[in-house]
Amino acid sequence: MSQAIQAVETENLSLPPPKKRGNWFWEIIKGSTQAKIGLGVILFFTILGIFAPWIEPYSVHQQSGAVFCAPSAKHWLGCDDGGIDMVSLLIQGGRISLVVGFCATFVAMVLGGGIGIIAGYFGGGTDITLMRITDYFLVIPDVPLMIVLATLFGARLSIIILVIGILLWTGTARIIRAEVKSLRERVYVKRATSLGSSNRRIIFRHILPQVGPLLIANTVLTVAIAIFDETALSFLGLGDPTAITWGKIIEFGFLRTAVSAGAWWAIVPAGICVALVIMGCYWLGQAIEDALNPRLKVAHLSPRTFRLRPLVGRGSDAI
Repeated sequence: MSQAIQAVETENLSLPPPKKRGNWFWEIIKGSTQAKIGLGVILFFTILGIFAPWIEPYSVHQQSGAVFCAPSAKHWLGCDDGGIDMVSLLIQGGRISLVVGFCATFVAMVLGGGIGIIAGYFGGGTDITLMRITDYFLVIPDVPLMIVLATLFGARLSIIILVIGILLWTGTARIIRAEVKSLRERVYVKRATSLGSSNRRIIFRHILPQVGPLLIANTVLTVAIAIFDETALSFLGLGDPTAITWGKIIEFGFLRTAVSAGAWWAIVPAGICVALVIMGCYWLGQAIEDALNPRLKVAHLSPRTFRLRPLVGRGSDAI
């Protein structure tokens, strides 16, 4: 008896300490190189955007060099057709592009997350009605609808943020709905319901904390789509004409014959910045999704780990 007790105590001592509920994000960052790179890229451009007024080498409203002057020690990435320093334009453009991306994603997450939780938790007619509305938005092409709405309501940053946010909530709603439909059948939710807990308390106390990590992963991925949509709208001439964004920089480069003039620095750096932010969001969001969904870890079969059941009398046969 004493040996059994001692064995149990030894096993308990060997168990790792329980993880805190709020440390899941940092555990993912520590355990994934992809997540570290993605987070580093996002933080780099975010810090540049926050401190843009203090780190811009030149003013974006005054000429500081010759028209389409080549990169040099004075202007690292040259100047555009107006003699404006490209480094300053990229820093300022990144600030506005990130603001549009984050704000539009916030609108999409609030709308999509709220609809997904309500539809998944209450079910029935509420679920059917909300999902049919979601299906209608899903079949509408995003870019053409954004072009129409931006043309009708005006090319202002607030309108662009609302348009992008309204069109990006559908995927989030369906993902969150599926997860909530699973969570509402859990024992602790059934127990809370039987004890008389209100729907509001169950949603905020039991449902929302469980879908929070999934919502964050989807948010990071949605930021990349929002920035791409804003760049596309600005490139098509439907962005705010008074705001400097990466898409507006690319648009001006094409309209003002930067390509024919050989001034690649007026277009390529802005496109690289957009690509880096999108890739950073994808890397971070994919790492979080992989960590939250264990099924994705067994999606690829390794020749060393994939084994057949051994035949009788022949030992183990490995492929």
